[in-house]
Amino acid sequence: MAGTYKIKKGFDIKISGSAKRVIGGELVSDYYGIRPTDFPGLIPRMVLKPGERVKAGTTVFIDKQKPDIRFASPVSGFIKAINRGEQRKILEVVIEREGFEYEDFGKSDPLKAGRQEIKQKLLRAGLWPVIRQRPYHIIANPAGTPKSIFISGFDTAPLAPDMNFIMDNSNAHLFQTGLNVLARLTDGKVNLVLNGACEPSPVLKNAANVEITYFSGPHPAGNVGIHIHHLDPVNKGEVVWYVNLQDVIAIGCLFEEGVYRHDRIIALAGSEVINPQYYKVRSGIAVKRVVDSNLREGDIRIISGNVLTGSNTGFGGFLGFYDSLITVIPEGKYFEFFGWARPGINKYSFSKTFLSSLFRKKEYRLDTNMHGGRRAFVLTGIYEKVVPMDILPMQLFKAIIAEDIDSMENLGIYEVAEEDFALCEFICPSKIDIQAIIRQGIELMIREMS
Repeated sequence: MAGTYKIKKGFDIKISGSAKRVIGGELVSDYYGIRPTDFPGLIPRMVLKPGERVKAGTTVFIDKQKPDIRFASPVSGFIKAINRGEQRKILEVVIEREGFEYEDFGKSDPLKAGRQEIKQKLLRAGLWPVIRQRPYHIIANPAGTPKSIFISGFDTAPLAPDMNFIMDNSNAHLFQTGLNVLARLTDGKVNLVLNGACEPSPVLKNAANVEITYFSGPHPAGNVGIHIHHLDPVNKGEVVWYVNLQDVIAIGCLFEEGVYRHDRIIALAGSEVINPQYYKVRSGIAVKRVVDSNLREGDIRIISGNVLTGSNTGFGGFLGFYDSLITVIPEGKYFEFFGWARPGINKYSFSKTFLSSLFRKKEYRLDTNMHGGRRAFVLTGIYEKVVPMDILPMQLFKAIIAEDIDSMENLGIYEVAEEDFALCEFICPSKIDIQAIIRQGIELMIREMS
């Protein structure tokens, strides 16, 4: 019988504008983008130049430190532009779509293929980046072997897409083939974690070659880091891999059809969306194509991902490599005189400072205003209320700032990623950029261990 875990610590942020369980069609854009910034720790090296033609699956750039890891074009066409930032850092590679051509990587049966053969196929096709690892929350090292692999079958982030609805409208056979591939990459278990608060999709519930476990509770109960922490914690010298749910289907497609099809069903949600719903798209689609003619007027922010961990793309950006959600909320460029002294019936807070705490089920039109500025980093004990892990958040943050390697190890740096502390950042009375601190600590550990 599958195990069940009830998470008590955490917090659900109630934002209006959840996507309706309707698929508004399949969207195709003239332009697609690949963002090296989606891959922490990556130093990209271009192998193509602007103007060169590509097919879906053609290698566009590689990891300079691990050249075997390739990053492929999601569509056929040609390289339109390579947009750079400070010190010529590559921010995004823009591809203009033309036709529907695919690189042929050949069909194969994962149940008959060896581990090394499977790795080489994933690497050659540019699908290896869908596999990430703890420690460090980076692309998995293909030279290693994980003690287990995790797949989260639900998402509890604000306005997160309903993964059961997505899987009900996905190819179950390709999903199972993807699971068979992952099972060949580890000597341990492939853990599929489902939502214990509702009936899972038959595609998930009937999956074979996996160990199914149920989690329930407030956000971050759906984070894969929480699942790893409770089921198979990462200690020094150990590695666990994890894959997003829809990326398993892309892996299955590679082995069943021999092509790179990084497709996904995404949710367009948020209070500033006129008709929030789902769409079928190809990874890297232009955000403008998804939100076009479906937004309210006003100063808004378009986020690829959720409001806690997503990136601000604006109209000219592209869907992130790992994202299945585009969120649109109002900008909060205003100042409020003595806002803390008002009853706050329409304000939202983790604490019971405002009267809104009496209406926990009410949804709010939240904006990006921080309602205060950065101030002294004080010990409050508030972070522990939203981190369902046997970790002392404040002590870990201080150890990172002090660059105390030994304390960071003892306090759980190998298990965590930025997303695990996103709620700490949301409720932080000091307005500290906590996710940046966690990434700073992870990068320090990578340098020390290399």
